[in-house]
Amino acid sequence: MKIPPMASLAVLQKLQSRAALADSLLIQLRTQLEAVRKSAVEKACATEEDRLEKENDKLRKEVQALKERLIQAEIHNGITQVPLPNAKTSDVVNSVPIVAAKVEQQTSQPPVGNLKVLATGNNDEEKKDNKSKKESKKESKKDAQPEKKEEPKSAAAGGGDKLDVSRLNMRIGKIVNVKKHPDADSLYVEEVDVGESKTRTIVSGLVQHVPLEKMQDRLAVFLVNLKPAKMRGILSEGMIMCGSSPEKVEIIEPPEGAAVGDRVVVDAYPGEPDELLNPKKKIWEQIQPDLRITCDGIAAYKGSPWNVRNLGPFKVPTMTNSAIK
Repeated sequence: MKIPPMASLAVLQKLQSRAALADSLLIQLRTQLEAVRKSAVEKACATEEDRLEKENDKLRKEVQALKERLIQAEIHNGITQVPLPNAKTSDVVNSVPIVAAKVEQQTSQPPVGNLKVLATGNNDEEKKDNKSKKESKKESKKDAQPEKKEEPKSAAAGGGDKLDVSRLNMRIGKIVNVKKHPDADSLYVEEVDVGESKTRTIVSGLVQHVPLEKMQDRLAVFLVNLKPAKMRGILSEGMIMCGSSPEKVEIIEPPEGAAVGDRVVVDAYPGEPDELLNPKKKIWEQIQPDLRITCDGIAAYKGSPWNVRNLGPFKVPTMTNSAIK
């Protein structure tokens, strides 16, 4: 069945008009959508702006409170509060009582400038007069007070202000008895004869470095004027001197002929040792870094070798360039 030409033309026109109407509706929808989007953005921005304003207002109040606290603290510490030239009227009014309070506080004290003028206004004769009065007072005090005799410092008091190895009391000692610490696997408890009326108990952390049988009856150097300290419940009255590194520890061996009780010295640093090293002054901690095993394996202080009756050097079996602890 054929469609008449006129009818097909009408259908085409109708389709075109509908297409145009659809385009118009699409444009309207896009416009409305854009308007809705802008409205939503504006609303979100307004909400955020409102939140930021509230937050800023809160921060301003906190800053103002902190300013007031700072002003009060400055007033308490005697700092004058002066309003800025471009400050608001309310700020100036608020600061007036602060300045007034400070001025009132200062009126009870004489002006410093006047004191300086008065001080510098004295003539030479007044100065001489004051000086002579002071000297006469000193003379009268000297006459009134009995003369104090200076007592010589005892040798046991030690090296005074100097800080060197002479303040250490290092002695040759013999380990007469040794056992493992009952409460610590890495510690020995030694009974050591250093030439005193009784033996000293010394605790050493040498279990992992020296066998027990090599500790018994051994001669070594002991630092005996450290303050006694408890090590896992046992009071240690000294320290055995050893070459020490992270990998190895070796006991420093005295020269042949050294006797129990001999004091170990460094000839370049003469002096008597302290009776007891004051732990608060950190004397041992300051001297210890300069105690070293040299490249030849000899015990020394600042490069000068230890000595006992010129019998020879103090050595360690294998170590070089290491600390002494």
